[in-house]
Amino acid sequence: MGLLSILFGNKKNMIEDFKNRGAIIVDVRTPQEYQQGAIKGSKNIPLQMLNSKIDELRKLNKPVITCCASGMRSGSACSILKPHGIEVMNGGDWQRLSRNF
Repeated sequence: MGLLSILFGNKKNMIEDFKNRGAIIVDVRTPQEYQQGAIKGSKNIPLQMLNSKIDELRKLNKPVITCCASGMRSGSACSILKPHGIEVMNGGDWQRLSRNF
């Protein structure tokens, strides 16, 4: 098994685990980007507004999968949410992530 299949296999397993536990998908793209296509049932919380939604997300008491166009903003979103006790993973590119939902 190659390194990439190990890495991506683990990510796929994590996504499946989060999904089985009722994870919330938070798409951190702009509303304009989100309107052009998104994962059904995802919440659009633009990265620049994420800090104001932390309490709301924490109250849901569910794991969070972040996504965006490429994985960069969703990685930043993870860095914002983790210190607040939210179980979060970077789902990366929303189009690739959508194949799991």
